[in-house]
Amino acid sequence: MSGDPVIHAVNLTRHYRVASRPFAAPSVVKALNEASFDLYPGQTLAVVGESGCGKSTLARVLTMIEPPTSGELTINGRRVELKEGEPPPKDLRREVQIIFQNPYGSLNPRKTVATMLEEPLKLNRRELSADQRRQAALEMIERVGLRPEHADRYPHMFSGGQRQRIAIARALMLNPRILVLDEPVSALDLSIQAQILNLLSDLQDEFGLAYVFISHDLSVVKRIADDVIVMYFGQPVETGPADEVFERPRHPYTQALFSATPIADPNRHKERVRLKGEPPSPLAPPPGCPFAPRCFMATEACTQGDPPLEAVNERVKVACIHVEKPAQTAP
Repeated sequence: MSGDPVIHAVNLTRHYRVASRPFAAPSVVKALNEASFDLYPGQTLAVVGESGCGKSTLARVLTMIEPPTSGELTINGRRVELKEGEPPPKDLRREVQIIFQNPYGSLNPRKTVATMLEEPLKLNRRELSADQRRQAALEMIERVGLRPEHADRYPHMFSGGQRQRIAIARALMLNPRILVLDEPVSALDLSIQAQILNLLSDLQDEFGLAYVFISHDLSVVKRIADDVIVMYFGQPVETGPADEVFERPRHPYTQALFSATPIADPNRHKERVRLKGEPPSPLAPPPGCPFAPRCFMATEACTQGDPPLEAVNERVKVACIHVEKPAQTAP
């Protein structure tokens, strides 16, 4: 990939200390473990997995809502160094914006659309006059497919798809280079999903945006993603280009995840990979590979150690001892 990445992440980790029982020492929940990737302008990185796998924790770290416990995060060539409770630098914070799953919950019900869109400019672009802020808001409203008369209406007057367009418009007001999209279409009807995805694609082409697209809907991911990270129990278990991961999923969890995705062809037979049990408790992780208790390929060796994410070819990495790796050649 030519050019410099807008996000360079190395072993990003986020742990939480939680009280498990009275008078006992706090336990450590490893919500995110050693996520590494590069994201380039105009590309979409999809992060997929079951609920509780660490997708939203990764989103909070990337948007600097929370600092990583360890690891390295670089945005636009600038190393992010945050301490617990400290706000990120404003100029760096403008580079990354987030769009949440529930647009109604992320919009202030007491403010009009124009007021919400102008607010980031008031805080970060103080050289702009009131008329300039108003004009910028109106232009962005039109850019996301809404009409000028919508500017002075309140969130409850809009449909779910229109509210998500407003959330997208607000995220773009400061001209960010990166959007983190946390389940942005999962609360919408299928027809509205397609409209929002088309809008996101057009905006990406127009502004050269980089997307981190968090989703559990693999049919959506297959349509828009360039690269994929499959998460389980807080850590990546398979990474690579979307076309190759979808064509040949290697990790048993990825295989099970993809086999559960419905297909539209009634004549095509699909073998379902069924998992046993539930994901383990983060307060009591199993020994060895965290997926072993549910894995159809598990052996005694799987309980001896947590397998690292290793390359199976030049583009795909997998964390599983049963996936064939290239032979190591002597120096």
